Amino acid sequence: MQNETNPIEASALQASLDLRVVVGRLRRRIMQVTDGEDLTPSQASVLMRIGKSEAVTAAALATAEHVRQQSMAVTLTSLRKLGLITRTPDPSDGRRQIVELTEAGRERVEGARQAGVEWLARAFQDQFDDAERRTIVEAVRLLGRLAD
Repeated sequence: MQNETNPIEASALQASLDLRVVVGRLRRRIMQVTDGEDLTPSQASVLMRIGKSEAVTAAALATAEHVRQQSMAVTLTSLRKLGLITRTPDPSDGRRQIVELTEAGRERVEGARQAGVEWLARAFQDQFDDAERRTIVEAVRLLGRLAD
């Protein structure tokens, strides 16, 4: 909602529109490089999210991914069938299940992260000169303030 006493400047609006488009395209491109053909984007996203923590619950994953718990259950079933996760009863609450990566899941997540880092680093090296890369580093630092 716009504050009438402090209207949004055209440059701020344009920056927000442009950034959303570029970030979305870049995210999709990185996911193409890292996910492989056997995972859907949803499965890949959940697998990477599980890889960021020791163990999580299906409900927490559903909330984090902004999906219904029933949809998350389908995704987790697929990942389990691929041998990438395990689901075990929560010792403190038997109604919940703890979701963890298997060894194959950990290898998959680490491989995907490494592939993404390598692809992006190579793209920066091949498509930008040193001065442009310094500009990007500074822009990322500035954009980091939005996330804080």
